[in-house]
Amino acid sequence: MKIAFIGQKGIPATFGGVERHVEELATRLAKDGHDVNVYCRKWYTQSLAPDYQGVNLLYTKSVQTKNLDAITGTFTATLDALPRGFDIIHYHGVGPALLSFIPRIFSPQTKIIVTFHCQDRLHGKWGLLARLMLSLGERAACYFPHQTIVVSQTLKDYVKAKYNCEAQYVPNGVNLSQTNSQSTILKRLALQKNQYILSVSRLISHKSIHQLVEAFKFLKQENSPELTNGLKLVIVGEGVHTDKYVQTLKDLAVGNSDIVFAGWQGGADLASLYENAKLFVHPSVSEGLPLVVLEAMSYGLPVLASDILEHQELIKDKRFLFEVGQAKDLQRAIFWILNNSDLAKQIGEDNKKLAVKEYNWEGIVKKIKEIYKGAELEIVYTPQFTVKKLGVKAY
Repeated sequence: MKIAFIGQKGIPATFGGVERHVEELATRLAKDGHDVNVYCRKWYTQSLAPDYQGVNLLYTKSVQTKNLDAITGTFTATLDALPRGFDIIHYHGVGPALLSFIPRIFSPQTKIIVTFHCQDRLHGKWGLLARLMLSLGERAACYFPHQTIVVSQTLKDYVKAKYNCEAQYVPNGVNLSQTNSQSTILKRLALQKNQYILSVSRLISHKSIHQLVEAFKFLKQENSPELTNGLKLVIVGEGVHTDKYVQTLKDLAVGNSDIVFAGWQGGADLASLYENAKLFVHPSVSEGLPLVVLEAMSYGLPVLASDILEHQELIKDKRFLFEVGQAKDLQRAIFWILNNSDLAKQIGEDNKKLAVKEYNWEGIVKKIKEIYKGAELEIVYTPQFTVKKLGVKAY
């Protein structure tokens, strides 16, 4: 099959769950002998390499602002894809899905697939107009493609209830974790094994890292020094068009040397940070099925997460959930886990078994190939399709 991926920023992935998801799918499909093409935005890849692990990389321009980057990058990629004769065009994200009607009309021989990764309209970084467009993007993701894919059971239930869409559930996945003793990241950041709490996230408001910083400060101020002495908080990640929020986080941490902003990390350094952490915390208020949580689980870490439905799919023990948006409840939960280290260790082992069994990439790619082959090719000839399906009046 000749396959194109559109909507992601690019590969190889540096940051972003969608990008890592696409990288894993694309490279594995290429190894299986398929002609795989990934559209990349030049600012993200910082390179014009023609290929990556057997995947063809196609570069297009975008308007690099918070509101226009994704849609303009998707538009230029879509126009480039039309004459190339792809068997499959696979869009990722509800924003990019807005333009999936174009190949439905102008390349009717191509199967169109959309993966609905999360409800982006709920993210606090967006203004009113952007949220309206993302709401339309949800409809587009459910009505335009030959097949809609969702990454969580929560999203599957959501699109069925709201849009009467029968989506296919294909979750994010993880690779089997490997030890990386060669990394010197702990020494460079002055960290000790099992003496830090880890969070890996883009530094954007809906990830609620500010709540974690506040909870950690409460923990240090109010709880037993026997448990918290020497304990650090390590935050891995950087902002994306969110400089003000990043500065807010750093202002919150002023004067507290136990809060470490590690910036973006990858490869052996990130693996080492996972391997040696005491606890992983994910306080986000909105997710699809977070890759970083799955990764932490694959390393055998106990994971403490906000009680949103998507986290509840992964975190089976409710004692490892806290009330979303509540820093004091997060503080309480961290303190309880520190007091129950043997249980936390057992939960970490259970997490690893679950991640390896249920969320392995080999099974996920097999499911994707079945969807590609099974998607019914319904040819649409007229633009009335877009008007009717979106429920927007034509004037």
